[in-house]
Amino acid sequence: MEDKIIVGLDIGTTKICVIVGRKNEFGKLEVLGMGKAVSDGVIRGIVTNIDKTVNAIEKAVAEASEQSGIDIRVVNVGIAGQHIKSAVHHGSITRDSDDEITVEDVNRLTNDMYRIVIPPGSEIIHVMPQDYIIDYEDGIKDPVGMSGVKMEADFHIITAQTNAINNINKCVRRAGLDIENLILEPLASSLAVLSDEEKEAGVCLVDIGGGTTDIAVFYDNIIRHTAVIPFGGNIITSDIKQGCMVMEHQAEQLKTKFGRAISEEANPNEIVSIPGLRNRAPKEISLKNLAHVIEARMEEIIEMVHTEIITSGFHKKLAAGIVVTGGGSQLTNLQQLFEYMTGLDTRIGYPNEHLGKSKVDAVKSPMYATSVGLVLSGFRAIDIREDRYNEKIAKGKALKPRNKQGAKFFQNILEKTKGLLIDDIDDERDY
Repeated sequence: MEDKIIVGLDIGTTKICVIVGRKNEFGKLEVLGMGKAVSDGVIRGIVTNIDKTVNAIEKAVAEASEQSGIDIRVVNVGIAGQHIKSAVHHGSITRDSDDEITVEDVNRLTNDMYRIVIPPGSEIIHVMPQDYIIDYEDGIKDPVGMSGVKMEADFHIITAQTNAINNINKCVRRAGLDIENLILEPLASSLAVLSDEEKEAGVCLVDIGGGTTDIAVFYDNIIRHTAVIPFGGNIITSDIKQGCMVMEHQAEQLKTKFGRAISEEANPNEIVSIPGLRNRAPKEISLKNLAHVIEARMEEIIEMVHTEIITSGFHKKLAAGIVVTGGGSQLTNLQQLFEYMTGLDTRIGYPNEHLGKSKVDAVKSPMYATSVGLVLSGFRAIDIREDRYNEKIAKGKALKPRNKQGAKFFQNILEKTKGLLIDDIDDERDY
């Protein structure tokens, strides 16, 4: 386990990033290498041009390989996009006997949920158990070891478009890699950015990327709600491009260097001069106007986030408030705007929750939260309970009473069959 090396591949709208990492002796993540490439073939989290994406993946993988000195073959890939839907479904199984509920029973119930009917063209990517109900006793978090016959649970089920999944698979395969796990990006970011206390108290993770804003709501250490909003940093750039009549790359620089999320904070006397096109006079842009443009779009994104939090039903339960991460979280004054509009405490999330000493310092930026999370997902499950179950199975506690039950069951069948055959033979003698 110590030398297990995991690679995370984040196929984003603005960049494709590969991070290679392993666990150090303190159980923290040590980043061995990182590679990134500009992403041209992805729009709003969905792969639209396979060749461009494959080239970018190859470039990023080559860079990460060179830096870490490791031959990269298998990766954990993130998926996002507005086609991601989440819903809560109820499932139940009836067990043969009243003895202890085992890890196998829990897994059987979870695996049953993969068979539910979902709209055509979609595929289930995650099934997350919420609370269990054992013999009509509800509110049970961890049913293993309890006794009961009827076991029910609510499951948070996340579906994605089959086409989007196939396109990601195609890109990764063409780049000569294999996919180990396909993980929803906000869930990956949550591993890198959120502490266990925050997840228990109730927190909403908002990952503002280039093309999409991803949301994940946690409460009592369990994921409760996920959503993807099809707006991100790029839409702000295109607003600046239209509003200030500048080129795309100039708009991007204006946003990152001088952008503010609250226009009141901008100095009305500050002006940035931008070189004109082809012998034209330079353009002068007031930072106040720039902040107005950014604020208008940012308010819209925050309103959508707030609506999602209210829809999840956990608005009044988020003691840890909101954690904003992703490249878009680096906008000045964004934290204040979030607090002002949602009324919840807000902090900027850096992916240093489980980071140890790293070769690459850039990894500590919120931009790489998802990539770091994808590496971490190789070491720990998104749901803490899963880690516990895996440990139990590893310890060889695959509980034995079940087999006795099964043996008895087959013994009965054999005896019945024998009885029938003997009856037949007796009948034949009568003929």
